[in-house]
Amino acid sequence: MNSLFKQITPVALTVAALVVPWSIADAADKPNIIVILADDMGVGDVAHNGGKAATPHIDRLAKEGMRFTDAHTSSSVCTPTRYALLTGRYNWRSPLKRSVLGGTSKPLIRNGETILAKFLGRHDYHSSVIGKWHLGLGWQKLAKKREAEEGPTKGLGWDIDYTKKAVNGPVDLGFSEDFLYPASLDMAPYVYLRNDKATAIPTVSRTFWRERWGAAVKEMTSDQVLPDFAREARAFIKRQAKTEAPFFLYLPLTSPHTPITPSKRWLGKSGLGTYGDFLMETDWVVGEVLAELDAQNIADETLVIFTTDNGCSPEADLPDLAKKGHFPNGPLRGHKADIYEGGHRVPFVVRWPGKVAAGSESDRTLCQTDIFATCAEVIGQSDDLKASEAPDSFSFLPTLQGAEQVARPQIVHHSITGSFAIRKGDWKLCLCPGSGGWSGPTPARAWKNKKLPRVQLFNLKSDPTEKTNVQDQHPELVKELVSELATVLKSGRSTAGAPQQNNGPIPFNEEIIALYSELKN
Repeated sequence: MNSLFKQITPVALTVAALVVPWSIADAADKPNIIVILADDMGVGDVAHNGGKAATPHIDRLAKEGMRFTDAHTSSSVCTPTRYALLTGRYNWRSPLKRSVLGGTSKPLIRNGETILAKFLGRHDYHSSVIGKWHLGLGWQKLAKKREAEEGPTKGLGWDIDYTKKAVNGPVDLGFSEDFLYPASLDMAPYVYLRNDKATAIPTVSRTFWRERWGAAVKEMTSDQVLPDFAREARAFIKRQAKTEAPFFLYLPLTSPHTPITPSKRWLGKSGLGTYGDFLMETDWVVGEVLAELDAQNIADETLVIFTTDNGCSPEADLPDLAKKGHFPNGPLRGHKADIYEGGHRVPFVVRWPGKVAAGSESDRTLCQTDIFATCAEVIGQSDDLKASEAPDSFSFLPTLQGAEQVARPQIVHHSITGSFAIRKGDWKLCLCPGSGGWSGPTPARAWKNKKLPRVQLFNLKSDPTEKTNVQDQHPELVKELVSELATVLKSGRSTAGAPQQNNGPIPFNEEIIALYSELKN
């Protein structure tokens, strides 16, 4: 556990090896960019943070690049996190104010909203998303619901015309190509899409987990999905390595999210049960990407980011893993869905040989929204960002270069139920009396418990596990943080620039509005 406490405790930037200073002009060759996003994987799930499952390939990225110890998702659940990463815009500014989408949901990203792939496409990048989309698709519908060819017609997806391309999918939004699964692997329909069109017609009704039945391709099984994504990723890299154009690969995995179904070759490998085995298989996919970069001799030309979409889920059986000495969210409080650190503080490593010092580490606070502006600066095109693009994205390129950098002014966190927190420096203010998510005290109980303060203030430097609420000791600080949150909300952006519009009003519990009227919008 000592290594994990080091991981979550603010530390100064350390550099194990010096790199030769370089300028933005040196980036004229435009590096390839790969972003790998694991699903429901906490800071303690990787071995270099104390995890007990072997993760040699993610550890290799950390050894050969920079590890960020204070990195966060925009939300503590998957759909909103993915929206924020691709748009550089906080998820709660979108029409989705809480929870997640399903496999048959309409598109969340507006056609005309700039995602990272579209921006990079303006600068000659060929892009692909391979993996879990979970941002909605404009499925075209049948005039009459179809029947399953085998078994009872049950669940979702039988009214979709799979012979037609889904609209407002990744290709319409700016990716050059894609190979994707519509949502989480426990959501129907159970089908792949290539370039926004189903690769096969579902004929059977199936569920990969619990009672989430729906239209499925007969030959498809949940344990084949990671190998399929790995194969497609390697093929894309190999193909693009033979061209002159730089490429952007967004690889959002479906693991170790439920269903926790590692393929046969990984069963029993971790000694932690199927969740640990699934972690190892997730790491293997990262290794396949690195192997193809090496095979094509383009590792030095490629910036690789590995991170995850939120903390580990309780579906992993956290108590059982703890008995085995494995703590998926480290010593952090909470887990997936929560406003507490365990919900949104995640692994984040960046490798760029010759540009980012090997074995380096930074305690700079960052949000995954910051990937957008960082990529823009890496290719020397920050000035090409329009006022509406990446409004909550702060480049961390200077930190990657080993330079001193002004701290992020603040970061806003969001839980599955729409609860907010604002972090500034060591201080974090939660605008709710409990977890805002699935751990105790849950919102249903916390709001009813009038003995609990309506807000929680933590000093993460002295209290990294958020055990002591000190809101009553610092009333002026609470007011200051609320005021700053109100400004960020109402400005439509947190970066400098022209004010922008949010997609609809941002809801707060009526008790919070009664206490802090400036949050009303």
